[in-house]
Amino acid sequence: MTQSQTLPFFSRLSIAIGSFFALLADAGLAARVQALRNGAPLASEMPPPAPVQAPPAVRATASADAALQLLALLQRESRFVDFLEEDIAAYSDAEVGGAARLLHGGARKVLKETFDLEAVRPEAEGSRLTLPAGFDAAAVRVTGNVVGQPPFTGTLQHKGWRVTAVRLPALTEKHDTRVIAPAEVEL
Repeated sequence: MTQSQTLPFFSRLSIAIGSFFALLADAGLAARVQALRNGAPLASEMPPPAPVQAPPAVRATASADAALQLLALLQRESRFVDFLEEDIAAYSDAEVGGAARLLHGGARKVLKETFDLEAVRPEAEGSRLTLPAGFDAAAVRVTGNVVGQPPFTGTLQHKGWRVTAVRLPALTEKHDTRVIAPAEVEL
């Protein structure tokens, strides 16, 4: 397995965005990348170039429209915002449980229609496993008495989730994503 195959998607996305801006800002870097893409030898095969000041790291920002769109879908299918904005202290556990059942069904529908998910770890929860040196710390969180360096042996408490596909509906040009649920007026 090559190094590029072990990098998670969001790490590769961060590198791509940072590289994009670095290439725009540094014509020399852009020329070297172009030469590599045209088959020039790798830097390790050439004399070392003059030091180049690295651009600051660029972090991708989340799309507010996509987040608001997802919130609107959850509101439409499960009244998610209504449920969370309601003060449930006065309701019985049975009433809250009934509302949670409705919320669960609608939210689950949105999840299934919008995302394809897979487990980060294929093992069953409760299984013993060993994390080798170099494991993906973004995909696996080590908890408990963490001492020393990997390999770590422990019990899988949660298999984790990874999104493999996203299907958000297309937005019209004048759609105001900030309105996650329109007001309703009955006539």
